[in-house]
Amino acid sequence: MPDSTIVAGPQLTTLNSGAKFASQRIAGAQSAAITILIPGGAAFDPENCLGMAAMWSEILFRGAGNLDSRQHADALDRLGVQSGGGPETFYQRLSFTMLGSRIADALPLVIDMLRAPRCDADAIEPVRDLSLQAIAALNDDPQERVMRSLKQFHAPSPINRSNLGSVEGLTAITRDDLVNHWASTALPVGSIFAAAGAIDPDAITAQLNSLLTGWTGEPDAISWSPPTTRGLHHETDDTNQSQIAIAHDSPNASSKDLPLERIAIAVLSGGMSGRLFTEVREKRSLCYSVFASYAADRDFGRTVAYVGTTPDKADEAVSVMLDQLRRINTPEGAVTQSELDRAKIGLKSRVVMSGESTGNRAMALARDVHTLDAPRSLEQIIEEIDTVTLSALNTYLARRDLGEITCCTLGPEPVNATL
Repeated sequence: MPDSTIVAGPQLTTLNSGAKFASQRIAGAQSAAITILIPGGAAFDPENCLGMAAMWSEILFRGAGNLDSRQHADALDRLGVQSGGGPETFYQRLSFTMLGSRIADALPLVIDMLRAPRCDADAIEPVRDLSLQAIAALNDDPQERVMRSLKQFHAPSPINRSNLGSVEGLTAITRDDLVNHWASTALPVGSIFAAAGAIDPDAITAQLNSLLTGWTGEPDAISWSPPTTRGLHHETDDTNQSQIAIAHDSPNASSKDLPLERIAIAVLSGGMSGRLFTEVREKRSLCYSVFASYAADRDFGRTVAYVGTTPDKADEAVSVMLDQLRRINTPEGAVTQSELDRAKIGLKSRVVMSGESTGNRAMALARDVHTLDAPRSLEQIIEEIDTVTLSALNTYLARRDLGEITCCTLGPEPVNATL
């Protein structure tokens, strides 16, 4: 991204309420985006009410303050605000995009959603029904199903939960449960606000401090239980496809190894030149889809690989996948200079293109505050990529330990795999 695009580096402020506010003004932008992360994701759901976060992600858009669902939606529409959101592991995520000139008018409507959601009694059953439909829809999405199984078996509890909840949990939830849960989790300490684009950070800070006056508190911390269910898992499905998902532990977001892992995964899965595409699909025709991805959170990281194939090729496909995931750590599979160069170019291109969207930029600022306690500039992210040398990358890979692998499969027959 040209230097002239950014007016200043990202700023981080602690609001009077204890919430964090990250911001970045972008020259030439006419739009502005706001991302809000509020504690109350699936990891906060009570054990007997799994699906609380899923229901709240719908309720938040069904009226707030003195405005019912239709009135609130109309008020946002009159300002040209595009809104969205959804439940995540730790947070309820809310996103808003608008013209920069509309922020001051939109913020009161947005903050009412957090501090005074209606949660009207007549909205509960429609919201419950929509949440149950989302779970039922997984029957038509086998790739998503196997990925959710992988999360369940690989990650520690409660961060291994599905953001959709469970049928049993959704059925049990009452309106009182919902109201009490929001009051105990949707609190300022731990909340993150972010804004990017055509914004005045100081003006937004002042308005947020005014709108959030009297909002206090911090949700109880989440306690984790170590995963005990890793290994090989199969779900039988009467289909002509086999879905295979593999996970291993990776560096967390604050690790100095994070950029090295990102580049390693880009070598494995950086488009049609990636090793997985070449070895699994191009050379052997073992699948119709194959990829790997790496995600790092504050306290954990996970690399995931996926292959979609036919049952007769599933055993060989998973064998080649596992071989490639391990081979990159060996002298025989050391990364070459050309692979490193391609990986860097691909990663930097994605950083720059993502930075051109105010919505993506606001989201990235909020994610950085969650994982690193501070937002990064695009230049900082690109510098992290640029400074990786071939020697440093291969030295990292030589000591890289995949740990206990989890492999989940979905199809007519289990795969014959040795982890």
